[in-house]
Amino acid sequence: MSKILMIISAADRLTLADGSTHPTGFWAEEVAASHKVLRAAGVEVDIATPGAVRPTVDALSLDARGGVSESDAAEYRAYLDGIDDQLSHPLPLADVRLGDYDALYFPGGHAPMADLAHDADLGRLLNEAEAGDTVVAALCHGVAALLSATTPDGGFTFAGRDLTSFADEEERQGGLGDNTPFYLESVLRERGATVETGAPWSTTVVVDGHLVTGQNPQSSTATAEATLKALADR
Repeated sequence: MSKILMIISAADRLTLADGSTHPTGFWAEEVAASHKVLRAAGVEVDIATPGAVRPTVDALSLDARGGVSESDAAEYRAYLDGIDDQLSHPLPLADVRLGDYDALYFPGGHAPMADLAHDADLGRLLNEAEAGDTVVAALCHGVAALLSATTPDGGFTFAGRDLTSFADEEERQGGLGDNTPFYLESVLRERGATVETGAPWSTTVVVDGHLVTGQNPQSSTATAEATLKALADR
């Protein structure tokens, strides 16, 4: 049986471009739908956060303000309640050994921009994963986690790789707009990644070897399914 570590941001606040703080957390669909697909395939899923802090769900991801219908919000809330023991007792990211897992999986919400994007323990894990055959999967703003991985000369470990992320146009249309701390798609391009985005809010997944990335919440199920395929193809 494959074993996946889902790494979720521990942040519940994000400092915006104007210096104000904005409540944040993980996006409910991205955790719930991904976890459901992986578990249904018989994969064992552990959850880790920086400092073993219980992750916070972004309230907007369970609300019409976030474009989420009442029925979908109820479904995601029920699933998250079903894995509450895992969410309440995550593993400490600093203690994770890559050899215990076949894949690392990063759901989004804006929160990863606040902590995972510059977490040294995570950078170490991602560099080890990139040097071996561990599958790395990231979704939406969860792709910001990849920014924590740098080469000895300060370069971006994933420079030159094909990937996708929450698109700049999506950030303008339904995200934080110009008050975002940074436009993720643009920063990834600046760091040397080859970023391929689909139409805003489309289901878009890019696979480059053992690297699997999804563009937005709408890509949650497809990203989890592509992760399973990447594991099978190893």
